[in-house]
Amino acid sequence: MASVDIVIPVLNEERALPGCVRTLAAYLGGFPLPWRITIVDNGSTDATWRVAAALSGELERVHARRLEIRGRGAALRAAWQDSTADIVAYMDVDLSTDLDALFPLVASVASGHSEIAIGTRLAPGARTRRSLRREVVSRGYNALLRHGFGVRFSDAQCGFKAARTDVVRPLLGKVEDDSWFFDTELLLLAEHNGLRVHEVPVDWIEDTDSRVRVVRTAVDDLKGLARVAWSICRGRAAVEVARPEPAPRHPDAVVARPREATFLSFATVNVASCALYALVYLSLRETWSPAATNLGAVALTFLVSGAVPRRWTVARLRRAAVRVRSAARFSMVYALTTAAALAVPSAAGRAAEVGAVLAAYGPLALSRWIAGSKRTRARSWTRRRRLALRRRTLPHRRMTVRHRPPF
Repeated sequence: MASVDIVIPVLNEERALPGCVRTLAAYLGGFPLPWRITIVDNGSTDATWRVAAALSGELERVHARRLEIRGRGAALRAAWQDSTADIVAYMDVDLSTDLDALFPLVASVASGHSEIAIGTRLAPGARTRRSLRREVVSRGYNALLRHGFGVRFSDAQCGFKAARTDVVRPLLGKVEDDSWFFDTELLLLAEHNGLRVHEVPVDWIEDTDSRVRVVRTAVDDLKGLARVAWSICRGRAAVEVARPEPAPRHPDAVVARPREATFLSFATVNVASCALYALVYLSLRETWSPAATNLGAVALTFLVSGAVPRRWTVARLRRAAVRVRSAARFSMVYALTTAAALAVPSAAGRAAEVGAVLAAYGPLALSRWIAGSKRTRARSWTRRRRLALRRRTLPHRRMTVRHRPPF
């Protein structure tokens, strides 16, 4: 069972900290996963550290640590790097996010479905209560992320996130910000490296006793966005993250080949088809007219490459749809390539004529191969499944019929 370490970064929060930790600890009493609360005091000048230490001694699953540097990012980096839990999370000390969203947040990561989960105040289903200024700034900032970076998450700065520890640690080595931009930079790097970010709509109420300076934070965020964009452009945002390859659960699943192998096969077949077509066209053109030459080249190329079903040459087709589709495709290819051949003036030479028909045949061969390969895979998978089911069920049916008692 996955364990969870919930980090609460604090700076001069002596008033809000006791109520936050006690409320959270009481709520986690019925939490279905092993948990721990870690308070990280990052440079407080009031009695916050004394309060945190007292809460650590009072509550069994509450731990506290102190940093001499300020910044929420620095606090999260230190706590997440040293955590022994399977999942690391964090929330703001004011508990602006309703705690009922905590289990859906952690569950998506604990199940292995996602590597990172975030609370969002801007997705459908979320309910918020906050000032107009913060609403406008938040929506504008996240719109900039969506249109400027093409991200799929809707709310980068909500203080309510969770991640798999083994996945987030390599990302932390690339995150440079130690302040409020830490969240955004982490998410940008996660999406850039192909990690899945799950969103949980939350109920959120603004606490006016906040340490966030909206204008200053917005300026710092814009600087951070420019820095991350420059890092991505230079190829320095890639991170080696260990992720298991997806594997089928069904024992008889027919798994598709990797995209690289499929592309290589496609390129080989397409190039060979075009080369064969050009060779046949050049050979027949010495004695035949352009239209007759093209008819022979297209017909022979279709037969060799398998565009015309093999059953035409060995047995009668049983499906009229296949026959009609193949005839229509052949007619279209022949008509377009013949038009290209006849459009070339005779004075242009044989090389120009062959180039024209190849320019028309190449894209048609590409589309034909893609469509044909999809149907071939579908038919072969269906046929294999039908035969497998028949092999499994027929013996059972015979036995059942043979031993059925008389009525």
